[in-house]
Amino acid sequence: MRLAPRLRRCAGLFAVAVLAAGCATLPPGAGYPRYPSAALQVPEVTALGRAFDDPARAHPGRSGFRLLSAGADGFVVRAEMIDAAQRTLDLEYFIFRQDATGQLLTSAVLRAADRGVRVRVLVDDGDTLDGDERLFALGAHPNIEIRVFNPFSYRGHLFALRAFEFVLDSGRLDYRMHNKLMVADNALALVGGRNIADAYFQVDPDSQFGDDDVLAAGPVVPQLSKSFDVFWNASLAIPARALAGSVPSSAELAKLRKSLDAHRQTSGISAEFSARLATKEPLAGIVAGKMPLVWAPAELVYDSPDKKGVERGEVAGRLMAPEVAKVAAATRAELIVVTPYLVPGESGMRLLARLRAQGARVRILTNSLEATSETEAHAGYMHYRRPMLEDGVELYEVRASLGNPHGSGESRATARTTSYALHAKLFIFDRKRLYVGSMNFDERSHHLNTEIGLIIDSPELAQQAAARFAAITVPQNCYRVTLDRDANGGGTHLAWHTVESGRPVTYAIEPARDPWQRMQAQLLTMLPLDGEL
Repeated sequence: MRLAPRLRRCAGLFAVAVLAAGCATLPPGAGYPRYPSAALQVPEVTALGRAFDDPARAHPGRSGFRLLSAGADGFVVRAEMIDAAQRTLDLEYFIFRQDATGQLLTSAVLRAADRGVRVRVLVDDGDTLDGDERLFALGAHPNIEIRVFNPFSYRGHLFALRAFEFVLDSGRLDYRMHNKLMVADNALALVGGRNIADAYFQVDPDSQFGDDDVLAAGPVVPQLSKSFDVFWNASLAIPARALAGSVPSSAELAKLRKSLDAHRQTSGISAEFSARLATKEPLAGIVAGKMPLVWAPAELVYDSPDKKGVERGEVAGRLMAPEVAKVAAATRAELIVVTPYLVPGESGMRLLARLRAQGARVRILTNSLEATSETEAHAGYMHYRRPMLEDGVELYEVRASLGNPHGSGESRATARTTSYALHAKLFIFDRKRLYVGSMNFDERSHHLNTEIGLIIDSPELAQQAAARFAAITVPQNCYRVTLDRDANGGGTHLAWHTVESGRPVTYAIEPARDPWQRMQAQLLTMLPLDGEL
């Protein structure tokens, strides 16, 4: 069984403490020639640019948005954006798997390059699995360049060797790019929490992640493109061909092309999506104005590539967590948070306590122990659960098996056969403003990962997100966690309330997949790892 990325980092950090490993180094390939590039400067010369130019002029100072909560929609819109691009495509992802959906999108990217589209792909290297490196073969195409953010020197997939390198260079390798962004022709963008992999598009036969994207058009798109350019041209963005064993050849590209073509013809996933892709919906309807976007003011927030240097005051740059916290602190009536990993730290706890003291209602949805894909992150959350409840925060933990899939992004048939986990990252402020992006409410997102997102001033979108929150937090889908009085009245204990088979059920022991997972979480709470989580 593959160890979760956070657990691997935690194991590495523990080893660092024991071995007193050395300082950070430069990434491999740091001296390789790199040529700066920038987003398309005249997006209006493309079909996508022309489609959204007039609506943007009709809504001065506003951008157009559409929330995508269903996993299948997240895949289809990405494929349609790639197919619609005429000049440029920019993709920036923490994970880009070469599984079923990943191969279909890789094939679409290759077709775009064949018709003359310039493609830039920036991927992180923190959670690379065996087979993902096949993406690098695209670099042999004259219209495609691949860069890797903060890569490991070791390009294999033996855990022991990768962990050993992490121990020796944890100061650098613990720093990851968690961004998720796609931009077509600098005219249409997609930003949110989804990585590129079957689970995030909710078609994995074993597990799926409920998530959100927001499609964006108008003046915010050039800002998103600028953020991509900043990361693309950063010193930690290393050309893939500079890495050992990663120099692509025309023969490797031909082999990849043949493999992708065979996959498209035989994949059940491909057959499932082919009918939808043939209609070109929903993108065709959005472009034609038949499915209107919500036009609203918005603020782009993101971390600079050298986030650690900015935090230390060594360089000028941007930090997004303080910007989101500032908006949250201005909440007057209600703050709703959706986050798969909840490790608020001291600053987050101060924010929540201040909001409660001001009389604001605070409701948070996160993963239960049985649903989480990161047991070590849940162990960090366990430190904060009782203090949050004592402050009056309302806590909901999503179950791995949903009684009602409405609002989950999954189909009713899929809901009966797969394990569900939350992966969306949303903040809803007084049901008037909405944050959607890649940032979790945890210490890793605040200090160790770079993140990106949008704060949108739209009661309509905020209400849509709140309705999804309400659908997921019905008793059939989650545990409502409370502090209940002990039988003897001498204290309180945690309790998990839900509905199973139509009947209310209360657990006094935390629900888990099995006793070993519960024991593992308890053991992990003894390690001082909150800063890594």
